[in-house]
Amino acid sequence: MDAVRSVDEPTHEAQELRGDRHVQHEVLVALAECRNHRKWFADFARPYLGSDPIEIGTGLGDYALEWIPDVERYTATEADPALFAGLEKSMAAYPNVVVRQLTLPSSERAAHSCLMSYNVLEHIADDVGALRSMGALVRPGGHIILVCPAFPFAMSPVDIATGHVRRYTKRSMRAALAESQLEPVSVRYANSIGLICYYVFTSLLGKAPSKGKTMLFYDRVVVPAVRAIERVIRPPFGQSVLAIARVPAATRGPGGSEHGGSEHGGSEHGASPTSAAPAAETP
Repeated sequence: MDAVRSVDEPTHEAQELRGDRHVQHEVLVALAECRNHRKWFADFARPYLGSDPIEIGTGLGDYALEWIPDVERYTATEADPALFAGLEKSMAAYPNVVVRQLTLPSSERAAHSCLMSYNVLEHIADDVGALRSMGALVRPGGHIILVCPAFPFAMSPVDIATGHVRRYTKRSMRAALAESQLEPVSVRYANSIGLICYYVFTSLLGKAPSKGKTMLFYDRVVVPAVRAIERVIRPPFGQSVLAIARVPAATRGPGGSEHGGSEHGGSEHGASPTSAAPAAETP
């Protein structure tokens, strides 16, 4: 089938998106070089994807390219107009991908098998409203996989420039999930050494992540070692909070109306519910 391109969700004006667009783009380009880190974090969501997942904040599409081969249909969304335009072009070669412009919170309802949102929630002032909107996009029993920057003490000029309004702890993430009526499956820290490196690099040295030998060394040498260690030992701190949450069998969408499995049986996305994903995350 042909790839679908739609802009059917009203979005905020570009100037309402937080942060410096240039700095954000430079950081995204630098992170795109980190293939080992990307594959590591992409694997966190893989057991839960199902057949018809949606990604919130697809950006340059790096994580999407990790997940697209594993699913029947993939919905990539982006709020930033410039990133959205680039995403349309880069995803045109994938016939099972839908690209949409979407800003959260939203009143939209759907029945995707899973929702992934990496390094997005920290940009949104109303994070609970955004989480409720995420829940309304996923079928009951489906999962939401979140990755967000960890620990407020690490808030740096780079965070501010890239539009972050907060960094999370496990406690604050659990509180946000509870308020949004999502069931936490697992909330933990990931990439312990990454937090130390990020704090030194951005807060003490005042530098932003950028392409080059330092980033490549970190990704090619440090990340594989940290990943191997954290398979065995769950760290008490990390650069990111990883949250895996489940949409309850009956929950309430942004408008306050209750919805369950029967209401979404004929989703506009055309995918039937898949079998339940694992109840707990895999290493």
